[in-house]
Amino acid sequence: MDVLDARARFHELRAQDGPVDPAELDAIWAALATVRPEEILGVWKGGEFRTGHPLNGALEKAGWYGKTFAAVHDAKPLICRDATGALYSNRELGKGEASLWTVEFRGEATATMVYDGQPVFDHFKQVDDTTLMGIMNVKGVPAEGPFFYFFLERAPEDPYGTLGGDSRAGSDS
Repeated sequence: MDVLDARARFHELRAQDGPVDPAELDAIWAALATVRPEEILGVWKGGEFRTGHPLNGALEKAGWYGKTFAAVHDAKPLICRDATGALYSNRELGKGEASLWTVEFRGEATATMVYDGQPVFDHFKQVDDTTLMGIMNVKGVPAEGPFFYFFLERAPEDPYGTLGGDSRAGSDS
């Protein structure tokens, strides 16, 4: 599969109302370009592919909005909505926050979010200028998975105000 076919199929599967085959997502992943951590800084709105993974639906129940990468050492993996609709970094659910590193996954070095408080890695590849595909990799999961597949779309600037300092859940203050 070439990158243009991969992009087209990615968008088809993203719009699909129903289960998605992880093998097809793996084929798309293989065709996409890697990214550097510095290239993905900003605010991202997230969504998931329904593959039957045990996490499917869990982030939605938590009010997950997406991720914010303020700097390579300041990544917020679980930006969620509270009961009023305001966004915050859910440190409790994420067991802290994260940072961005370049990590090898499936033989390629790509931007990866490394969680501070748990053995979780979110690997990213570029679908297009405003879209990333992600694969969550957790310690103990075999090389063939099952993995949690998700996507991020670049948010227009920071539409909900500064997310950098708001980390109510699990805050030390």
